Amino acid sequence: MTTPNLAAFLEYCLLEEGLANNTLAAYERDLVIFAEWLHEQQGNTLLDATTEHIQTWRSVEAQTHKATTTNRRLATLKKFYGWALRQQLIEHNPCQNLNSSKQAVRVPATLSEAQVDALLQAPDADTPLGLRDIAMLETLYATGLRVSELINLHLQHLSLNDGVIRVVSGKGGKDRLVPLGAQAQDSLQDYLQHARQLILGQQRSPFLFVTGRGQAMTRQAFWLLIKKYALQACIQAPLSPHVLRHAFATHLLNHGADLRVVQLLLGHADISTTQIYTHVARERLKQLHQQHHPRA
Repeated sequence: MTTPNLAAFLEYCLLEEGLANNTLAAYERDLVIFAEWLHEQQGNTLLDATTEHIQTWRSVEAQTHKATTTNRRLATLKKFYGWALRQQLIEHNPCQNLNSSKQAVRVPATLSEAQVDALLQAPDADTPLGLRDIAMLETLYATGLRVSELINLHLQHLSLNDGVIRVVSGKGGKDRLVPLGAQAQDSLQDYLQHARQLILGQQRSPFLFVTGRGQAMTRQAFWLLIKKYALQACIQAPLSPHVLRHAFATHLLNHGADLRVVQLLLGHADISTTQIYTHVARERLKQLHQQHHPRA
């Protein structure tokens, strides 16, 4: 049930803010769910909604949904009604004084530095595929990329001379430059010189990390590789490409990095998204204090 106003809002988000398709789809789902409830229960449209309507709907939603879901849907409503107010489609924003529900701190799964070292040493450096996998793991840990950003890197996005890669994020399509560490640069150099063309054979590909079919590595295939190397490295914790992204952020903060810098490197639009890692860093500080302070 996509109304003309909802369609216009989604078009604005796409053309003016450059939001990703997944984000637009989530906005549409949330707004359609609310619009259908509003029509069935109150006989109103989206533009007729009052603060009381939204509060009642949130109470109903809270009975069957987690706080993370209801908060996300409130954020969608706030964005929609903020747009509607600017377009003079409504005279008052019904979400203006509504606050998100409290939710438990969600601590991201991460790895210790020793576990990361063991994982990075697991691939066989004497084979072309092993060199590729080392380069992928080193790059992921050195940059904190999302796995979709990693597998979609092109050769032209890499500048070994400058020690940076250019990342085009699927979340909003915004470019960012991310520095590479010395070890990631070395592993990429080894892969490009001694492995990539052997993997491709006679084929060509614009992608940085390739398979024997001449195509980019898929998310699923890379996840399976990480799972295999985790077993080889005797890492018992659940492991996925995103856990290395978490490790990147957590280890930077543990070593004194500024939160704003980590936000830029991760490509987070809102620093509140990055702040989840400060909890992990605080827990690490508590552990160190307990281990080393004489009166802990």
